[in-house]
Amino acid sequence: MDFRKTAERLIDTCNASTCSFTSARYAMKRLSEAGFESLDLTGDFNVQFGGRYYVNVFDSSVIAFTIGKKFADNNNIRIAASHTDHPCLAIKPNPEMLVKEYGRINVEVYGGPILNTWLDRPLSVAGRVSLKSDNVFAPEKKIVDFDRPVFTIPNLAIHMNRKINEGIELNRQTDMIPLATVIEDELNKNDFFMEYLAKELSVAKDDILDFELYVYNYDKGQFVGLNEEFISCPRLDNTTSVESCVQGIINAGREEGFNIAAMFDNEEVGNRTKQGAASSVLTIIMERVYAKLGFDRDRYLRDLTDGFLLSIDVAHACHPNRSEKADPTNVNILNQGVIIKRAASQTYATDCESVGIIEQLCHKYDVKYQKFANRSDGTTGSTLGSPASTLMAMKAVDIGIPMLAMHSAREMMGVKDQVYLEQLVNAFFTE
Repeated sequence: MDFRKTAERLIDTCNASTCSFTSARYAMKRLSEAGFESLDLTGDFNVQFGGRYYVNVFDSSVIAFTIGKKFADNNNIRIAASHTDHPCLAIKPNPEMLVKEYGRINVEVYGGPILNTWLDRPLSVAGRVSLKSDNVFAPEKKIVDFDRPVFTIPNLAIHMNRKINEGIELNRQTDMIPLATVIEDELNKNDFFMEYLAKELSVAKDDILDFELYVYNYDKGQFVGLNEEFISCPRLDNTTSVESCVQGIINAGREEGFNIAAMFDNEEVGNRTKQGAASSVLTIIMERVYAKLGFDRDRYLRDLTDGFLLSIDVAHACHPNRSEKADPTNVNILNQGVIIKRAASQTYATDCESVGIIEQLCHKYDVKYQKFANRSDGTTGSTLGSPASTLMAMKAVDIGIPMLAMHSAREMMGVKDQVYLEQLVNAFFTE
């Protein structure tokens, strides 16, 4: 197993996946290069047995699938799902803020980032912009990534904040505002960012209607550790899982069955959007595929409830400095394998039947795995498994790679665990 090569590929994907829009764009680029055919969400689905396809879902989500040549003999649905977004800062409308000669950018928090990790970092911008068009119901859309450091959020010096090392709560409106420039030209001081954005897009400023732009950490991923056994990198949550979905669906080998890699947006804010895991978009796509292949709705509904969902999102590893935060009997370590997540609260969709399926796959394909449960007096995050499986009423299990510093501007994982995760997803789409 080439752990290093897989880790280098993952770091490259993290560097390219700077927001949900660029993450989806990068995934579609790789699917296209692997021979997948693009389908329009609102167009005709000209699908056939043995075909490989992907659908662009509102620019920030991707549904990719393969239809086995012998699908009619065994209508088996398997779905591996992940999310394209990550905790960050979103730029507000009318973003320019002036104080003295400083030009700053008004932002709001997206998801649940660890705020102080965003200070003193080189920050860039990526997202989607709407432009004027001849058809008012179809604005022109552009995906943009500045791909260079343009902002930073400077810390307050310890001399001006003597209690900083005692722990200071950062105010989201006053302390998290990125510094962009020093204003020297009075003519554009009130729209310096919009002028900059227009120049980046090579359009007139007045042609910009609106935007969904996100501030991201421009740091690049690195190997760390005495034996370079760890990866320190922005956006491991949830690029690790998107990468496993893309690799898995490209390598999918089943001739019988319907394999789907669903990469949804907006998990970090609850999944409840038209492009999120709690939407009906995946079931709409699946039903349309069934209809085009000549199956009736009853067959589709029966196959749906007999399907299996692999919900893939990162999981908590035991922290070396705060090991008491881990469950007493379920202690998860980096480089020790994929984590299967359980919670009595049903924040994870896992049950013993679905775990049994995954464990048998792991045993058959020699995939290392661990089990996760939260401390009984603690809380844990949610993911996309429960809302997605509720909509589709199918068996499901939540898994992911173990990591440290989840939701930090830089997160940490073991080099080996991405290989284990991709082995499992490949087995899931092949067996």
